[in-house]
Order: sequence, then C-alpha cells, then structure tokens
Amino acid sequence: MPPSSSTLEAVASASGRLDRCLAEAFPAISRSRFQSLIADGLVTVEGKLAHESRHKVKLGQRLAVTLPPPAPAEPAAETIALSVVYEDGDLIVIDKPPGLVVHPGAGHHSGTLVNALIAHCGESLSGIGGVQRPGIVHRLDKDTSGLLVVAKTDRAHQGLAKQFAAHGRDDKLERSYLALVWGVPEKTRGTISASLGRSATDRRKVAVSRSATARTAATHYEVIARYGNPPVASLLRCRLETGRTHQIRVHLAHIGHPLLGDLTYGSGFKASERKLPERARNTLKSLNRQALHAATLGFEHPVTGKPLRFESPAPDDFAGLTTALTGD
Repeated sequence: MPPSSSTLEAVASASGRLDRCLAEAFPAISRSRFQSLIADGLVTVEGKLAHESRHKVKLGQRLAVTLPPPAPAEPAAETIALSVVYEDGDLIVIDKPPGLVVHPGAGHHSGTLVNALIAHCGESLSGIGGVQRPGIVHRLDKDTSGLLVVAKTDRAHQGLAKQFAAHGRDDKLERSYLALVWGVPEKTRGTISASLGRSATDRRKVAVSRSATARTAATHYEVIARYGNPPVASLLRCRLETGRTHQIRVHLAHIGHPLLGDLTYGSGFKASERKLPERARNTLKSLNRQALHAATLGFEHPVTGKPLRFESPAPDDFAGLTTALTGD
C-alpha cells in the first residue's frame, strides 16, 4: 500500500514568521522544507491557508501542515554490498571501499553509494526535503577509502550538517585520515593553512589560490612512520579543520609531499618510484589510487546527543603498501 499524507498540528509558542514558527514546533523538519509546503498551499493558520513564509503568526494561533508522502528517490535503488559500521533509525555509518563514487553525477549515473543506500535503507528513509533519499553531509573522493556518515531523516540531516559546517570548532566532530606521502615533512607536526579554489588551468582540479573566491582551508598533520634510509616516504595522520574538495591531497602536494599513487596532484613524483624497494614499487602500481584512508570519524548523534566515535583499519591495499615499504 502506498504511503498516505499526514497532518501535523501545533499551537504557536511565540509570535513571528510562519516558517520559523513551524520549524520551532516541528524540529524534525527543516525550515526550507516548510517554505516549500507553504508555497504548495499545504499550511493553514487558524484554519485559513497561508501562502507566504513571512506570514506573521501570533502567539497561541493554531497551525496545521499537510505532509504529502515522500516522493520516490530519483536515483534508482541498486543492490551493492556495503560495509555497515553502525545504523539506527536516523543515520548510517559506512566504511567505503576505494573505487565507490558517493553521489551520482557526470559519468557516474549508477553504481554509487547513494544508489546502494536507497536499496539498503528502503522505507527507513523518511523523506529528506520531501524526497525519499539519503542525506549526504560529507563526501570522500572515489578512490579514498574509509568512514562516512549519512542521514536517513530530515532532523538528522540538519543536525549533522551543522556539525560538519563547524568542522570541529564546537568539539562535536572529529575526522582523521591516514596518508602515505612522498618524503618526510620537515616538522614532525604541523598545520598547512592555504586557501583553495578551482585551478585556473584545469577546472577539474583544485589549487592553492589567493583569489577572492578561494576558500580558507587548514589541515593538521603528524608524522607516524618513516620508510627507507634515507626516508623516501612516510605515513601521516591528517586532521581536517575545514573540509574542502581534495583538501588533503592539494595541501600535501603544496608542501612538497604529495600522496603516493596520486596521479592528479603528485605526477611530478613518478620518478621517485625508482627509489622504492622492488616489492614496494610493485605494490604501489597495484594500488591504482591515492594512498588516503578516512580512519577516524566521531560526532554527536544529531537526535539523541550521544557521542559516537568509529575507527576503520586501513584496507588491504593500503596496509599492504605500508608493509612493503617497511621491507617486511
């Protein structure tokens, strides 16, 4: 049986704009969603249709909202194996394998994490923004492996989006990555602060930029291990203070230590492969991706407020490369 419409009713607890009063009365639904419902003629104040989000509501007035059933998800559901680390009614945490695209886009209309989640979650997706879909609040590059959290409800989506927008400044979010890089940074610990924007020569790439449209970005790193004598590569733990596209990859290349296997930002280090032991050289060739893994993800549950923290061991291809680099 297809889902039917439902009605929400409340009494305004304060005076103010209609969309704001509704968002306060029903925090599980976003204010932007209420703005769409008002525009569609699905909201009444004291039994009369309200047509504008800015409609002034008085304290104690009766509000009613007709919620249509969530529209079917636009991407098709596809049965794709997922490594589920945690799941409840509000969110799901996935350990993403390398090679899996997160969201459908140009060149990737199917076979993505979103397609897989629509199939996996089914009716538990309650309709984010009125559409039965998973709420993507952060992404990992196709060839980056590791932990990723996705919202299943509108309320969870709002709460997670706020935490990721704060980038840990509110002490709620923790994200760290393991990165295998060429060479060893001069300092054992450091911070790379450099604004990022689209490359002027290749729009598919990101570059350090001083343009007015560039966005501030900061990456903290720590050297965990060194490989070779003298060292030809090292293992870093990177912590994001901001979450820009390709941030770690561009920042590490900017300081002269690009990721092993990163042909986009580290192609100039191709000759360095000759300095690796033969086993490590062959293992790097079979890696066929940048050596970056989202190893730690911590956040506050957006509905219960419970602190959640997850760790993911490096996948076999990444771990195999570290073993080969040590010469074991």
